[in-house]
Amino acid sequence: MLPNYRFPGRCGPEWGSGGIFGLRYHNGTLYFTLAFEAEAHFVDFESGEERTYDFTLVGKAPTSGGDTYNAVETVDEFIYFGGWVHAPAVYRENRRILFNNKYSHVHSYDTEERSVKLLWKDSIHHESEWAGEVSEILYDPYNDRLLLAREDGHANLGVYALPRKGGNAKKLLDEPSPKGTRVHDSVFFGVGKNFDWGVRKLAALDLITGEWSPFEPGGSVDGKSYVRPVLGAMASAYNRAFAFVRGGLFAGNPLMGEDFSFYRLFDLGTFYAPLRVNAVNVGGGIVTAYNAHHDAMYKPADGEKWRETNEVAGPSVLLYITPPMVKIVGAFGARVTSVEKADGKLLIATNSTPNTGAVEATPFDTGSRDLVVLDEMILREKPPAVAFSGAVPGRPFGGFPLDGYREPRVIFHMKGDGRLRVYEYDLSLPPEGAEEETFGLEKGRNVIDLGAFSGVVSFEVEGRGRFRVELI
Repeated sequence: MLPNYRFPGRCGPEWGSGGIFGLRYHNGTLYFTLAFEAEAHFVDFESGEERTYDFTLVGKAPTSGGDTYNAVETVDEFIYFGGWVHAPAVYRENRRILFNNKYSHVHSYDTEERSVKLLWKDSIHHESEWAGEVSEILYDPYNDRLLLAREDGHANLGVYALPRKGGNAKKLLDEPSPKGTRVHDSVFFGVGKNFDWGVRKLAALDLITGEWSPFEPGGSVDGKSYVRPVLGAMASAYNRAFAFVRGGLFAGNPLMGEDFSFYRLFDLGTFYAPLRVNAVNVGGGIVTAYNAHHDAMYKPADGEKWRETNEVAGPSVLLYITPPMVKIVGAFGARVTSVEKADGKLLIATNSTPNTGAVEATPFDTGSRDLVVLDEMILREKPPAVAFSGAVPGRPFGGFPLDGYREPRVIFHMKGDGRLRVYEYDLSLPPEGAEEETFGLEKGRNVIDLGAFSGVVSFEVEGRGRFRVELI
């Protein structure tokens, strides 16, 4: 029996709020890490017995951190979990946490022996900079090793290989990479810095030969440009790699002759994105989330970035990807941090508060974290009513899935007369491109019935105003 997990803010010095990360059900054990408290939890489903680990194999207490990117993998009886941790955490009164003791790490948990082992740790022992966090762990079955993706940090970034028994990590790719996914006999990694532009390319590692093949991300199926595709999660299905990014997703597999294409999804002109969440395969498809408030500036020192990161344009949504369909199956608050399937249920970890900035640390976690248990039947039920609103961006936006909705509409409040272009497409593999329809917009309130459209719709507006999309 799974306890009713609710975690209010407790001692855990870092930037704003962490969350529940790394949800993984394996061999009768549910694992997750509670950050920023640096608590790894291991719950025996049969007995209900729970063990916790405080990361003191890395260094002295008090520890903080743990994992904020869902770095977890399972092989045989082992759960491998990674991330980063302060050991010990040193917090100054000027709202600054020092990074001298920040380590990247990989541990293993033996589900049969019920024991934790530290496999590897890395630190550059700098006051304000740190070694790349472990944001992805993937198993390489051909070489029986773990592949580590590292992007968030200042040194030792890229893709590394670590023996399953631990030891030295060997660098395989000298470019920052936050996420990856295995497809056929290769592993695709997103390459680029998330707090810069985002995905610059997707690089494939051949597990047999060890050779790398770089591929440029392709154009959008609606024929328009996209901006800052920061990478949140990756998954594979249909012999393709899926990279979920701010404003949409890339899908394809150039190794089998299909270039990567960009499908616009929830491009709202804000920092709404599938960041700090994972993607899992369920029923042959993919379940993941796009988050409303994952990373934000707390103090309005930079007005433009403060507004971009704090504008809440809609609820966080849980998606079920079964091409050509994209279906909304859940609506949540500020963010979803981790998703897992267990015993006919979907486990959804949520948080009420985002990560904040480097000079905005607190001596405690500021969020309310909890675990929501849903029946898998939500994947087949009518989607929840949701709404999105905001200022009309001066570029293409949207990517709203209409599957399952009977009365979708968009309302524009215009400052003057304008024009609306609606692009209709779906998640066809390979992509089919979009159909376009044009509407005139008048000053004031305009209601456009989207019931005649299907699949996914994105918009381009000539003129200034605000929009509200209602999916009911």
